[in-house]
Amino acid sequence: MEKLSIEEGRFLVKLARHAVEDYLTSYRELSPPEDTPATLYDKRGVFVTLEKIVVTPDGLRKRELRGCIGFPEPVLPLVEATIKAAIAAAFHDPRFTPLMQAELPSIVFEVSVLTKPELLKVENPKELPRKIKVGKHGLIIERGFFKGLLLPQVAVEYEWTEEEFLNQACLKAGLPSRTWMMPGTNVYVFGAQIFAELEPNGEIIERKLSFE
Repeated sequence: MEKLSIEEGRFLVKLARHAVEDYLTSYRELSPPEDTPATLYDKRGVFVTLEKIVVTPDGLRKRELRGCIGFPEPVLPLVEATIKAAIAAAFHDPRFTPLMQAELPSIVFEVSVLTKPELLKVENPKELPRKIKVGKHGLIIERGFFKGLLLPQVAVEYEWTEEEFLNQACLKAGLPSRTWMMPGTNVYVFGAQIFAELEPNGEIIERKLSFE
C-alpha cells in the first residue's frame, strides 16, 4: 500500500487532537470530516500515542507517555480508526486515568500508520533476531491468548538490540522474556509511517527513525 503524504499525515494528527478535544466537551465520537482525503478511507492499521510535556525539579522538559492505543490490523477505514484510537488512548488506556481538559495544552499527539503485520517464518527461533531491523520494524508477539505489540519507535527510543526488542515484546504480552524462543510462539513484524507534533498543537512532521 502506498505511503501517505505529509499533508495526509498532518490531517490525521490534527484529526486525532480534534477528536479528543471534541470528546472532552461532547462525550461523543467525532464523525469523519467532509474534507477527508479519499486515501484516508482505505483500511489501515493505526496507533495514536499521547505524550505529556512535564518539567522536572531541575527545570528540564521531558515527555512522559500518557496513552497509546490502536488497531494492529487494517479492520477500519484509516480516518475512522484514527478517531477511535485517539479517544481510546486519551480516555480508555487502562494504564492511565482519563485525560483532563487542563492537561491538553501539554499533550503531544503522534499517529503511527501501520503496514499489515507479517508472520516471520524460520526453521529455528534463534534466526528471529536476524529477521528484524530496529528502526524499521515493530513487533507483535502471540502465544495462545497472550498478545503484545511494540511500535518501531519504542526500540529506537530505548536503544534496544533486536534480541532485546523480542524480549520486551514478550514482556508486553505478559509472557516471560524468552518466550519467542519457544515453538508455538508467533512473531510478526510491521512497518509504520509516524507523524507527530513537535510541540503541543505545534508543527507536525514525519518522524524518520534511525538506530546505529
